[in-house]
Amino acid sequence: MAELMRSDGAGQLAGKVAVITGATAGIGLATAKRFVAEGAHVFITGRGQAALDAAVHELGPHVTGVRGDASVAADLDRLYAVVDEHGRGIDVLVANAGGGGGSAVVADMTPEQFDVSAGLTFRGTYFTVQRALPLLNRGATIVLISSIAGRNGTAGHGIYNASKAAVRSLARTLTVELKERGIRVNALSPGPTDTQGFARFAGERAPDFRMHLTDVIPVGRIGRPEEVASAALFLASAESSFIAGIDLVVDGGMSQV
Repeated sequence: MAELMRSDGAGQLAGKVAVITGATAGIGLATAKRFVAEGAHVFITGRGQAALDAAVHELGPHVTGVRGDASVAADLDRLYAVVDEHGRGIDVLVANAGGGGGSAVVADMTPEQFDVSAGLTFRGTYFTVQRALPLLNRGATIVLISSIAGRNGTAGHGIYNASKAAVRSLARTLTVELKERGIRVNALSPGPTDTQGFARFAGERAPDFRMHLTDVIPVGRIGRPEEVASAALFLASAESSFIAGIDLVVDGGMSQV
């Protein structure tokens, strides 16, 4: 396990402890990279040991990896037991893990598919926060990764879309419930972002889908994970000290015009 070290730098998260779930690839990994660069020690999770080991190796000595599935309560308990061992609590929590369950129209959705998708995307997010509550320091920040899918009606993705809408709603409730502890909670909703998850979603239609998106996204391209990570840093840092309960949309204007 990497030694927990306090940064002496001048980064926006210097000396902070952050936890990011689902951070072995894509937006989660990019956010972990940015947080480390800004002076934080970051605990990351991932379901696969090989991917987790690779991420820890890439991120360097200011990262601790804990294998686990955010939809499994015992895995969350193990994560926070590791964090608790270091005795400094949590300053930033990014509930990023989500997805899964495949796609199906409502008529074909099975209970098993429902449980997999909603279990990770919403239930996992909910209990990621709940289990962290005893360790959250006063004045901590929480970033819940939602999606512009939470406001869409895409056929075949009803559970994922509804779960992301629930994540956004949860940010509002937590903002009220945690205000006495000075904890700010915000949601972050990316649009199409160039990740492995996007590649899987697009499948064989990826080239045509990308071309379509360049037409409907005002900035003319899909997003980069690093751009979403910058938005996560903003919500996690003192730069957003008077912002709470919002949904910050990072989609190149796709859902705004």
